[in-house]
Amino acid sequence: GINAEYERKKLCLAFSLIYSASCITKLYNNFHILLLGRLLSGIATSLLFSSFESWMVHEHHFHSWSSRSLSQTFSLATLGNGIVAIISGLVASYLADHYGFVSPFMMALAVLLLSFLLVAFSWSENYGDASMDTMSTFSSAIEDLKRDISIPLLGFVQSLFEASMYTFVFMWTPALTVTATEELPFGLIFASYMVCIMIGSSLFSILISKHSADFILRGVLAVSCLCLLVPFFVPERPELVLSSFLSFEVCCGLYFPSIGVLRSRVIPEHSRSTIMNFFRIPLNFLVVLVLYQIKHLQNETVFLICGLWLFLAFILQSHLSTRLFLIAHDSQEEKDKDGNDS
Repeated sequence: GINAEYERKKLCLAFSLIYSASCITKLYNNFHILLLGRLLSGIATSLLFSSFESWMVHEHHFHSWSSRSLSQTFSLATLGNGIVAIISGLVASYLADHYGFVSPFMMALAVLLLSFLLVAFSWSENYGDASMDTMSTFSSAIEDLKRDISIPLLGFVQSLFEASMYTFVFMWTPALTVTATEELPFGLIFASYMVCIMIGSSLFSILISKHSADFILRGVLAVSCLCLLVPFFVPERPELVLSSFLSFEVCCGLYFPSIGVLRSRVIPEHSRSTIMNFFRIPLNFLVVLVLYQIKHLQNETVFLICGLWLFLAFILQSHLSTRLFLIAHDSQEEKDKDGNDS
């Protein structure tokens, strides 16, 4: 909620410092210090998934850049994430093998400090509504949620998809090893996932020129649902399971720019960060709920749950798409009517 009250650039700088402190705690073999590090990383993650996007979207609107430019920025960000993830995985693996398990965190610390300097010296400052205090920001966000059903619809779509995605992160390894007769090349598989995300972000750049972001997201949710149901129906076919996982990662590459564009369109500027963080609560609840019961669930059952979440997200997104179409249609009719009157 503080994104609207304080400077977003400073919050992005705070992310770098807080996550840096979290990395430093890995140097200590003490439970309480390590627990503090996890708490710090949780705070930093919240800033990561709200402040940076809020700053970027505000800059686009402030400079009156086109909506197509915003779509391209989200697509490039997803593509860049895939590239960085591949490089980071390789570097972290090398450092862990040669210098111990803490060394990747020290490398992360260096990168975080570099990001701090880049933001500090190359970004301008922007605000949400500087006149609003923290409680007013929360109250305003709740009023926005009540006023426009499109906002909670989009929020729950985000929560359901990302809950499925994070659950997938925990489950893809056991799903592939069930029928494996030899050790799998997990590093190569992970790198393939990242390449698929990059492919998805590139596909978005092509599709957004012909289709709306809400149309693309509907397709992503439908295909993702089918992908994560494959391990439920044919768990004994590892080649089909792996193919479905790769396809799901392509969907992830399409999802992130699509949801980013829709958030910039649906969620008001003054409460964007607060609302985005609101919907991380059901996301985390769903993931923790499944993982808490993981010992009592078969792999196939977990993927069925993910498939059902994605099917529900598809239904919600279809309703949202219809609503956005009707709003756009009514708006166009108003413009035509005003044109005829003049």
